[in-house]
Amino acid sequence: MKKNIPFLLILTTILACSPRKDGFINRKYQGFTTQYNVLFNGQEALKSELTNREKSYKDNFYAPYIKLLTYEEQISPENMGNLGFSSQAGTTPPSDFFKEDDFDGGTSVGNSNKAGSLQIAEIKALKAIEKHSMLFNGKEKNKQIFDAYLLLAKARLFQGKALEALDAINILKKNFAKDKRLNLVKVYEAYAYGKMKDYYQADENFRDLKKEKLRKSEKKLLSVFYSEMLLEAGKKEEAITELEEAYQFNKNKKLRSRIAFLRGQILASLGKNEEARESFVTAYKNARDFEFEVKSQIEIAKTFNGKDDDYEGAKEYLEKISKKGTYASRKNEFYYALGLMANKAGKKDDAQDFFRKSIKEKVSDPQIRGLAYYEIGKKHFDENDYLSAGVYYDSAYASMNYLPAKENLKSLTENIKKVSKNYYLIKKNDSILNLTKMSNDERLAYFNKHIETLKTKEAKEELERKKAEKEKNNKFETTDFALLNGTDNSSSFMDFSGGSKGFYFASQSTISKGESAFKQIWGNRAPTDNWRTSAKQNSIEDLKNEALGITSAPNPRRYEPDFYIEKIPAKTEELAALKKNRDTASLGLGRMYDNFFSNVPLATKTLYDLVDSKTDEETEQQALYQIFSMNYEKNPKDAERAKQLILEKYPYTSIAEFVKNPKKAEFTSSDTEVQKKYTDAYQLYEEGKYEDSRKLIEDAQKQFPKDVLIPKFALLQAFNTAKTAGKEIMILQLEQLMLNYPKTPEGIKAKEMLQFLKSDLKVEQFDANGNPINKPINTKIEDKKVEIKNNDAIQPNFTPNSSTTPPKINNKEMNEPDPLPLKPIEPKKDR
Repeated sequence: MKKNIPFLLILTTILACSPRKDGFINRKYQGFTTQYNVLFNGQEALKSELTNREKSYKDNFYAPYIKLLTYEEQISPENMGNLGFSSQAGTTPPSDFFKEDDFDGGTSVGNSNKAGSLQIAEIKALKAIEKHSMLFNGKEKNKQIFDAYLLLAKARLFQGKALEALDAINILKKNFAKDKRLNLVKVYEAYAYGKMKDYYQADENFRDLKKEKLRKSEKKLLSVFYSEMLLEAGKKEEAITELEEAYQFNKNKKLRSRIAFLRGQILASLGKNEEARESFVTAYKNARDFEFEVKSQIEIAKTFNGKDDDYEGAKEYLEKISKKGTYASRKNEFYYALGLMANKAGKKDDAQDFFRKSIKEKVSDPQIRGLAYYEIGKKHFDENDYLSAGVYYDSAYASMNYLPAKENLKSLTENIKKVSKNYYLIKKNDSILNLTKMSNDERLAYFNKHIETLKTKEAKEELERKKAEKEKNNKFETTDFALLNGTDNSSSFMDFSGGSKGFYFASQSTISKGESAFKQIWGNRAPTDNWRTSAKQNSIEDLKNEALGITSAPNPRRYEPDFYIEKIPAKTEELAALKKNRDTASLGLGRMYDNFFSNVPLATKTLYDLVDSKTDEETEQQALYQIFSMNYEKNPKDAERAKQLILEKYPYTSIAEFVKNPKKAEFTSSDTEVQKKYTDAYQLYEEGKYEDSRKLIEDAQKQFPKDVLIPKFALLQAFNTAKTAGKEIMILQLEQLMLNYPKTPEGIKAKEMLQFLKSDLKVEQFDANGNPINKPINTKIEDKKVEIKNNDAIQPNFTPNSSTTPPKINNKEMNEPDPLPLKPIEPKKDR
C-alpha cells in the first residue's frame, strides 16, 4: 500500500487538473461524480416528492373520468409494475346532471413541499449539467448527463412547465442523437405536447413512436400516456382502442383495474352499456383496492339497461353482497346503485324506496348521500312539485363535497327558493283574503279546527321527544354505571366545570333546554360555517315559515281563536295591498316557471288563473303578453285566448301590435309578389286611402310572415296610423317595430324617430273603442319636425334575383309623416 499511495495521489492530481479532457478515465470520473455527487440528490428529491404525492393522492370518482396515472406513476417506466394507488370514495353522477368538460380525475393534498422538492430536483439537474458536461464536437461524452437532462425534463413537467421541459428534451435529442434510450425521451416529448394541449403534435409523435422498435417498458408508458391524451382531446373511440393495448402491455393488476375502469367509463358515456359492464367486471376482478371493488360493483349496476337485463337477479345479487363482510359498511352506496337500476327498469316506486334506504344508512360517502337526495328531489321536480324538490335539493347541496356538482345544483336550488317565496306568499295572502270573506262563526269554527290539529301535532312531537330522551338517558346511565364500577376503560369527557353536576353534554335535560333556547333565538340552522351571519342560505322550510309568519318559539296564546282572528285585516287599503302583492307574486311565479324550468304549460295555467282572478289592468296586460309570447309559435291554441283578450281590452297598445304581428326568428328573401303588395300599399297611402293601405299591409303580414320586407310594411303601417289614430298610437307601433326588428334598417329608423317624437310628447287618452276622451284625434304631427337622416337604412334588402331595386331619396324636413323614405320600388332599367 505504501508503494501504491504515491501513485494514486499523482493520478488523482492529474485527473483533478484536467477533468474535462476527452479521455476514457475522465469520462468514467465525470460519470461517477455526476451520479453520486449532484444527480443523486436531485433524483432523491424527485423521488421524495412523488412518494408524497402517492400517499396523498385521492381518486375523484365524481369527475367524468378517473386518471390512469398520478404524477408519481409517470416517473419511471421500469417501475410501472410496482406502482401503488390510493383512492377515495365516490361515483359518477347521472349523465344529465353534471357536465363533462372537467377532466380532473384526482387531487393531491397535503403536499406543502411540492414546489420545493421539484425545484431542488431541477436545480440539481442543472448543476450536474453545468459541472460535469463533456460536450465535444456536438456530442456528449458523459453518459450520466443523459439522466441529468431527463431529470430536468421530468422536474419541469411535474411543475406544469411543459414548454421548459421541451427545451431540455430538445437538447437531449441533439446531444444524444444515437443513444438507445432516446425513444424514452420521445415518449416524454409527446406527453409534454399533450400537456400543452397541442394534441395534433402529440398525436403525430405518439403515432411515429408506435412505428419504432420500443422496449417493453417504453410501450407500457406510451400506451398509458397516449390513452389519456386521446381522451383529453375528445377522441373517445381511439382512446378505447389504445386502452385495450395498455391493458395488454401492463401486467400490474392495480393498473389493469384502473385501465378497465376508465375504459368502462368511456364506453358508458357513449351509451355502450354491455361493453362497459364487461369492462367494469374486469376492473372488479383485477382490483387490489377495496374502494375500486365497491365502485366497480356500483358502476356495473349503472350499466343495467332496464329492458333485456334480469332486474330481479341483479337486485338480489346487489342486496346479497351489500350484507357481506366489509361491504356492509357501504350499504348506503349499494342502495343508491339499486335505486338507479330500479329507475332504468321503470320501477319508480322501488327506486324511491332504495334512495330513502340509502339516506337512512350510515354515511360512507357524503357525495352518494347528496346524490340520493338529488334523485328523490328529481322525481318531485319531474312531477312539477318544485317545493318538495327544493327541500331535497337543499339537503343534496348540503351533503355533496364535489364542488362542480354543488355549483351545478346551486343555481337550481336558488331558483326553487325564489319560486317557493312567491308560492307561499300567494298561499298566505289567499288564506287571509278568504278569511275576510267569512262570517264570525265561520272564522271561529275554522280556527278551532286548526287549534285541535295543532294540539295533536305538538302532542305527537312531545311524545317522540320524551322517547328519544329516555333512550339517551338509558345509554348515559349504562355508561355512568360502567365508569363508577371501573368496568369501562375507554376515554371519556372530563368535568371541567368545577362543580358536582358533571359534564354539560352528559345531561339530556340540559341538552334539551339548550336546543330549545337556541331555536328560540336562531331558529333552525344548518351546521355550516358562519351560521350566524345574515347572508346564510335559507332553506325551503325557512322561506315557508317566513312567508306564513311561523316562528320557532311557540306563542302562549296559540290555543286561543281570538289570537288569530285579531290579526285579520279589515281596512280597504290593507286588503288592496294584499291583493296587489298576491297578484304580483303570481305574475312572477308564472314567469319563473317558464324562465327557470321551461315549464310552459304550468306557467300558462298560473298566468291564466291570475287573469281570471280579476287583477288590475297593468298586471293583466303583462300576464296576457307573457302567455302569448310563450305560446304563439309552439302552442297557438293556448295563445289564442290571450290574443283575443288583448285585442278586445287593450287594442291601442304596443302589446296589441305585437300579437297582430309577433316577432319572427328569421326572414327569408323577398319575391316579386310581396314587392308588388308593398308598392300597392304605398300607392294607397299616397292617395290618402289609409284604411285600404292598412288592410293590404295586414294581409301581407299574415300571408308572408318571414319575408324580408315585413319590417318595411310595419314602418309604412306606422305612418298609416299617424294619419288615422294620431301620434301616440304611431309611437306605440314604432316601439313594437323597434322591439321586434332591432337590427334591421327599419328598426334602427324607428328608434331614431322615437327619440325625436318622445322629446316633447303630450299623451292622449282613448276609450275602449279608440275614441278620444279629452280632445279630438290629431291626424297631423305638428309639434315636431321629423328629419330623416339615413335614407339607405330604411331601404329593403333584395336577393340578386329580384327584378326591382329601391331608389335613392333626398333628405328633407317635413311637418307631417311624409312617407318618402317608403317610396315604392321601381323596375331597374338595366335589368
